[in-house]
Amino acid sequence: MLTYLIVIVVLALLFDFINGFHDTANAIATSISTRALSPRVAIAMAATLNFVGAMVSSKVAKTVGGSIANPAKIENGVEIVIAALLAAIIWNLLTWYLAIPSSSSHTLLGALAGAVIAGAGVNAVNWSGFTQIIIILILSPIIAFGLGYLIMLLIKYIVIWSGNTSRSKLNRIFRTLQIISAGLLSYSHGGNDAQKAMGIIVFGLVAADVQTTLDVPLWVKISAALAMGLGTSIGGWKIIKTVSGKIVKIEPINGFASDLTSSLVIQFSTHIGKPLSTTHVISSAIIGTGSVMRFHEVQWGTVSRMLITWVITIPISIALAYSLYFLIFRLIL
Repeated sequence: MLTYLIVIVVLALLFDFINGFHDTANAIATSISTRALSPRVAIAMAATLNFVGAMVSSKVAKTVGGSIANPAKIENGVEIVIAALLAAIIWNLLTWYLAIPSSSSHTLLGALAGAVIAGAGVNAVNWSGFTQIIIILILSPIIAFGLGYLIMLLIKYIVIWSGNTSRSKLNRIFRTLQIISAGLLSYSHGGNDAQKAMGIIVFGLVAADVQTTLDVPLWVKISAALAMGLGTSIGGWKIIKTVSGKIVKIEPINGFASDLTSSLVIQFSTHIGKPLSTTHVISSAIIGTGSVMRFHEVQWGTVSRMLITWVITIPISIALAYSLYFLIFRLIL
């Protein structure tokens, strides 16, 4: 049991590390694209603020740790967590290699559900809790698109109303604002995404009878926050290139609007304790703001490819975790 717990912690921190360069790239892509921040400064800021954000709350961690299944009622919960984490890591690395901004949240939550089905049966899944999470995952990018569109529209009319401000002056103003919005987005990302790994570790601790509640120990918070911060410091250049240049041309004005929109949506979800896909939210906000600026220039082919990946991630994660559980704990061990 001790060995399994060590494996869980290592895999969860590895997942968080990968999440750092896989998902956090989205938080700084717009500011790098518009040259509001240099890549080195942007990554350093994102790593620091992701760490800070991850330390602030634990509502999302409790949701992840207890909403999909009750770890206290599953005898082989530690094996389930190991299979789920392995599946999530494999899919994250694959999509990173292919430069597709898929969702680490969809991956992890789908993998946990698949592993629970394999290890404890369909009835062990809390389908009500799982459905609520799926609804949030589906609605959040739609809300981000709509809110991004409205915020960009509002900013556009404010700029027009303010008079004949030169384009170069506008770019200088919004590049400065982007530094603030990128920092807020990095902080928001850490507050939601890092907590998912915390929740998985807590799931394993409860399943192993190490603790009886879903409260997140301080050492779990610190280690998960550090892992994500370190992963962020590595950078995710493939994802950055896709998000910053292959969806729509990003200028300081819509870069700021995208970051602000994403921060608002992520902060609200974190406040109510619900995990969402920061990748989907940020990408959808960029599409929404970009549609106001130059709808005909949105790379809808890239958007379609992203949407397909988003749709297939949960089913693939469920199937992959299910298969890995049987392969490892039924056939090998």
